[in-house]
Amino acid sequence: MKKLLQLILKVLAKIIIVKYKPLVIGITGSIGKTSAKEAIASVMSVNYSVRSAQKNYNNEIGLPLVIVGADSPGKSIGGWFKVFSHSLCLIILKKKYPKVLVLEMGIDRPGDMDYLLSIIKLDVAVLTYIGSSHLVNFKNKKKLVEEKMKIFKGLKKGGLAIANIDSDLVKQSIGLIKNHLITYGLTGIADVSAGEINYSSVKAGDINNLAGINFKILYQDAIIPVHLPDVVGVPAVYAALAAAAVGLSKDIDGIAVSEALNKIEFPKGRTKLISGIKDTVIIDDTYNAAPQSVQAALDIINEIRMANIGRKWIVLGDMLELGEETEKSHLDIGIKVGKMPRARLIYLGENAHYYGIGARKVGMAEDRIQSFNNHEEIIDYLKENIEPGDLILVKGSQGARMEKIVKAIMQNSQAAKHLLVRQSDDWL
Repeated sequence: MKKLLQLILKVLAKIIIVKYKPLVIGITGSIGKTSAKEAIASVMSVNYSVRSAQKNYNNEIGLPLVIVGADSPGKSIGGWFKVFSHSLCLIILKKKYPKVLVLEMGIDRPGDMDYLLSIIKLDVAVLTYIGSSHLVNFKNKKKLVEEKMKIFKGLKKGGLAIANIDSDLVKQSIGLIKNHLITYGLTGIADVSAGEINYSSVKAGDINNLAGINFKILYQDAIIPVHLPDVVGVPAVYAALAAAAVGLSKDIDGIAVSEALNKIEFPKGRTKLISGIKDTVIIDDTYNAAPQSVQAALDIINEIRMANIGRKWIVLGDMLELGEETEKSHLDIGIKVGKMPRARLIYLGENAHYYGIGARKVGMAEDRIQSFNNHEEIIDYLKENIEPGDLILVKGSQGARMEKIVKAIMQNSQAAKHLLVRQSDDWL
C-alpha cells in the first residue's frame, strides 16, 4: 500500500510541477537543512510567493505533499482521498500556486536522492554540510558524500549550485560540481562569508538578557549587517549565509536580505534561547544531534563571555545512527567538554558513557561529571544545583528526547508547546 501511495503522489507532484512551473530550490546536507530552508524561504518571500516544507516533509512521501500543498492524513483513507482530490483540482483547474518552492531533501540511505530527483528538477541546489549523520546506512563516508552530491545532478540546465565550503567533505568534492557555483562559509575563500560575529543582549554584557547574534555578510563589494533574534551560534549564521547566497543570486538586494533575516523565526530546538528557572539561560538544541552540530553547540558555549555568566552545564543525550563512528564521536565530544572552563557534564543514553570517558581522559574532575539513567533524574539534579547566571546547553538525537529536560527547567513551561520540538499529541 505504501508503494502505491508513493507512486500516486509522485505522479501528481510531477504533473503539478510541469503545469505551474515554480522556481524549485532543493536543500540537502547532514546538518542545517531545516534552518537553511526557513532562512531561504524568508528571503525569497521578499519578491515571491513561497511555499516551504513543513515538519519533516523531506522524504518520498513528504516532498510530494509539499508540492501538492497538503498535510499527511496518516492512516486515514478518507484523508488521502481528500489529498488526491485537492491534487486533481490543481491539475484540472487553474489555481493560485506559489512562484517558489523551497524543498528539504532528506537522505537516510543509498538511493534516496535518486528517488527524490525522479520527482523534481531543481533551479537551485543547496548543500549545507556533510557530516556523519545516517552513516550507519552507508558503507563509508565516501558513499554518503556521493549520495549527497547527487543533488547537483538534479539541476536544470543553467541551474545554480550553492555549497558550504567550510565542510571538508564538501570542499573535497567541489570539483564534481559542473554547474555555476556559489560557496558560503566563515572564511574569506567563500563567495558569501560572515564577519564580526558577536552575541547581543538587551543589557550590555548581561547573560540573562541575551537577544541573539549580530554579524556582517560579505559579498563582492557589499557589507550587509544582520541581526538574528532569539538564537545563537554558527549554525544560524550558516543558514543566513545560504539564504543570502540564494537571494542575492536572484537579484534581491542586500537591504532586503538583511531585513528578511532580521525577522526570521528559526525552527524550534535549533540553538534557541529560552529563559530558565532560577534566572538561568537555556540553549535549546534538542531537535537532533550529529558530531558536527554538537561541536558547533559547544563552540557557542565557549564563545559566550559575559561578566555575570555562571557555570556552563552541558546536558547531552546519545548521538544516534553513527555506525562505526559511534564510540569515537562520543569520545571526541567528551574530550572537548573536558577542556572547557567552568563546564559541568551531564549525560544520558546507551553510548553517552563515552562522553564521560573522553572528559576524564583530559582531566575533568569527577565532581563535574554526572551520568543518569533517565530524564527525571537529570531534571531533579538540575533543579537542585543550578544557580542564577548559569548557562545550560541541552542537546541530543531525536530518539534521546532531550526536550523533556528543557520543558522541566524552562521558566514558563506553559509555553512549551510553542517553543519546543515534539510537543504534539503523537509525541506526548
